[in-house]
Amino acid sequence: PKREVRYGGAMIDQKEIDISVAAGVLTIKGEKKQEKKSEKAKVYRKETWEGSFQRTISLPTTVDADKVEATYRDGVLRVILPKRDEAKTRRIALKSK
Repeated sequence: PKREVRYGGAMIDQKEIDISVAAGVLTIKGEKKQEKKSEKAKVYRKETWEGSFQRTISLPTTVDADKVEATYRDGVLRVILPKRDEAKTRRIALKSK
């Protein structure tokens, strides 16, 4: 089975997200820009954030960094972390003599 990292980043423009893998560390960074304010609407309470963010996650040695993939859909970033081939379990057949 593949491992994955999910990050809920609702209302973040996909172009503002940067994902990288280096030296066994996954880095997700980006910026959520301030929503355009409507002069007609009066906000009583706002429970959201804006600004830059960065998350770093140490990866297991079994992750194949060259095959990491990411998707962003409905405000959720999903990073797939496939195992290296040599890290996968291999069945060995018994031979009778």
